[in-house]
Amino acid sequence: MKTYLRQLLVSVCLCATASVVVAAEPTAAEEGLRISTERKVRDTGWGDTEASMTMILRDARGRESRREMRTLTLEVLDDGDKALTIFDEPRDVRGSAFLTHTKALEQDEQWLFLPAVNRVRRIVSRNKSGPFMGSEFAYEDLSSFELEKFSFNYLRDEQFHGEDCYVIEQIPQDEFSGYSRMLVWIDKSHYRVQQIEYYDRRGALLKTLTMHDYQQYKDKFWRPHRMEMLNAQNQKSTSMLLNEILFDRGLTDADFDQNALQRAR
Repeated sequence: MKTYLRQLLVSVCLCATASVVVAAEPTAAEEGLRISTERKVRDTGWGDTEASMTMILRDARGRESRREMRTLTLEVLDDGDKALTIFDEPRDVRGSAFLTHTKALEQDEQWLFLPAVNRVRRIVSRNKSGPFMGSEFAYEDLSSFELEKFSFNYLRDEQFHGEDCYVIEQIPQDEFSGYSRMLVWIDKSHYRVQQIEYYDRRGALLKTLTMHDYQQYKDKFWRPHRMEMLNAQNQKSTSMLLNEILFDRGLTDADFDQNALQRAR
């Protein structure tokens, strides 16, 4: 009888094991990549844009200076995007232009044209953590978001400004990046970035970017109309205000070659 009961118990256990399939929980890396991929997919297919923007620079004492600029962007579906920024005001920066060719698997290519010296200067990879035109944005911050440039980890769920968000750790794969990691708050409703914390190469918090006043275009694509970058180490800040953005401007690769830097006015 005891032997029979043991055999019966083993049979029941085996049947139960065979009938129950337990789905493995995704790892933090898998979930981080899934969320980040969805973020990228939801902002794919916009084509090209032309935007007018205002940059406001503030020093640690709150004193401000303003710059007016235009930004052209071209989506490149099989690689990183292209962008050209042209400064119109004030007079001391008028005609300055910055060109970025983001690369998914290679080093980005970036050039800066300064009319005062009438010369195009290439931004080398080891200098891309430097400040863009005196702002708290680095050159590398102006590259398009490409999945291949990072590894990801899901950390937690958290509310931010009333939005339910995923918090993702995003680790640059580029040895020349100025950051050891970023923490990115992505809302669950539309997979829009709400905040990014940037940590320097020593692991200390360097600066924080917050996004505000999102508006939807073409019934699909969301753009923040105000971005605030606050440097935690020097207390300087930069605001980027989106005044107007137009889609489907008919831009092509020819609008984003190096000659376009000197043509820009």
